[in-house]
Parts: sequence; C-alpha cells; structure tokens
Amino acid sequence: ALFEEHKEGESLVAAFVEPLVILLILIANAIVGVWQERNAESAIEALKEYEPEIAKVVRQNRPGQIQRIKARELVPGDIVEVAVGDKVPADIRITTIHSTTLRVDQSLLTGESVSVIKHTEPVGDARVVNQDKKNTLFSGTNIASGKCRGIVVGTGLNTEIGKIQSVMADTEEEKTPLQQKLDEFSEQLSKVITIICVAVWAINIGHFNDPVHGGSWLRGAIYYFKIAVALAVAAIPEGLPAVITTCLALGTRRMAKKNAIVRSLPSVETLGCTSVICSDKTGTLTTNQMSVCRMFIFNRTNTNDIQIEQFEITGSTYEPKGDILFNEAKFNCSQRSGLVELAECAALCNDSSLDYN
Repeated sequence: ALFEEHKEGESLVAAFVEPLVILLILIANAIVGVWQERNAESAIEALKEYEPEIAKVVRQNRPGQIQRIKARELVPGDIVEVAVGDKVPADIRITTIHSTTLRVDQSLLTGESVSVIKHTEPVGDARVVNQDKKNTLFSGTNIASGKCRGIVVGTGLNTEIGKIQSVMADTEEEKTPLQQKLDEFSEQLSKVITIICVAVWAINIGHFNDPVHGGSWLRGAIYYFKIAVALAVAAIPEGLPAVITTCLALGTRRMAKKNAIVRSLPSVETLGCTSVICSDKTGTLTTNQMSVCRMFIFNRTNTNDIQIEQFEITGSTYEPKGDILFNEAKFNCSQRSGLVELAECAALCNDSSLDYN
C-alpha cells in the first residue's frame, strides 16, 4: 500500500482496506478464543465455591475445642479431626479413632471401588505403596464411615495427590490431531506459495525496464514484487483460524448446554476424535457422591389392596437441598405416615450430620 501509485483524487484509504480486514479477522479470532476460555475458567471457579474445603483443627491451648479453617491454611503438625462425609483436607497420619471402624473411599487416588479400613498401627516398611498405608489418610479422599483425629504430614503439592498434579504439570503439551494437520498444511502451503511467488517475480525480470514502468528497473522490480505479494496474500487462507475457532466455540457451547465444561478449545476437537473411553470397572463416570433419587412406600387402599407409591427426590451430591415430588408436584411428607417412618429410620440408622460452613 505504501508503494502504490494513486491517481489524482483517489483516496489512500482504499489501499489499506484489505490489511485492515485481515487484522480485524485475526483480532476477532483471538477475542473468541480468550472469551471462551475465560468463561470455562469462571465456571470452574464457580463450581469450586459450591464445595469449599474446610478443615477442623484441634487447638492444644483450648482442649476439646475445634476451630474451622480453610484447608489451604493447614501446615504440617496440625491436629485435624475428620468424620463421615468429610473430605480429607491433607495427608494425615491417624493417631486416634473415635469409632468402631474407620473406612475411607480412596477411589480418587488408588482406583479402589471398595472403601478401605484404616487403623493407627505403624506400617513396617516406609516404601509400601499407597494402598498399604493403612494408617494414613490421603488428601482428597472421603471418609465413608467413622471418626478420627490425626497429624498433618503433607499439604499442597507435598501430598500424594499433589505429586500426581506435579507430574501432570511437567508433561509437555501435545498438539491435537487438528493442530498437527494444520501445521502440516501450513508448512506445505507456505513452500508452494513461496516457490510460485519467487517464480512469478523471476519470470518478469526481463520486463523490469519496460516503458510502462518509466524505464526504471527499480520501479519495475517493486511493481512485480507487489504482484507476487498480492498473490501470496490471496493464496493464504487468513480466515481459516477464525473459522476453526468459531466452530470449536460453537461445539463448546453445545457441550455447555449438557453441563460439560470445556476449559481449552482444542480439547473439543480431541474429544471428537475419541473412540474409546476407559473408565473404572463399573463403567460409569459420576461425582462419587451417592444420593437418593427415588423412594417407595406401601400404602393400603380401601379395598385392602397394597399399592406402591413412588416419590422423586431432587438435588444431588451432599448439599442438603431438594424437594419431594409426587406425580411431578411438590409433596408434603407429613401427609404420608410411611414417609415419616422412613425418615425416622434413615435418621436413626446413620451417623451423618448437617454441617453448614
């Protein structure tokens, strides 16, 4: 555009239209990518707020008193108490068990589907695998039953789950199949375009001194150089990155409607190429928090026939929120004596408690 000769009355703005359009496309491409990834990060942070990690610390200067603090504020040496339903806030060496048994769900760390019984006895060999460390609670696991106290021996990246995260962070990020194909396509296209542009410019060397260029060899060289550059710009698909980013963003939005959060746009393309998903031996992918979704009671009718009534229960995970639905309408449990008895049995047959942070 700077070397373009303009006739009288012709605006210089027209020469910069194409570069501006290309620049706007690249900016739009970057904005779409950043916006989508920020949305995913915000959604993930919002999900973390639903389950804040709180630790119950026993203070030595106040015997019997438990203080609630954020799990990230724990330090090695703190005495922590955990009970059924709690998530273990750090790696803890068990000192005392205040129940008949202590069972821990370690599936997050070891993949064991059955909860493990823990004890306070020392382990003979310090080199044993995590599955055999029966006197240690690992960060991120859940207490299935029982209550205990222990000493914090590891926090953050010094925990067993933290070591796994460190290894994952150190791994090199591999390019997705689409990125590899695009790199290969770009490399081949660049070589072809370069060869053609150089050939176009070299073929016209004999015309550099033509009278149409005023007899100036330099002016002719610049003229045919602009033609070669224009040919290269026309051959390069500048809009391809924007189109790919837009398609991935649309795919991400469709997945978000199904409650699937995508943190990185390229992972959408990788997931689309997935043909086999290796899950645990149960074949399910869940939140690992069992909750009741239906309940049934027997009701005797006027004709002494037994009728089964089904009730739906809304809500999930361990959050104490939800409604009882009967025939898709909210129902008051006090209207059925069977539901009242069922609630009493459920309350008496477990040692869970409601804990509001």
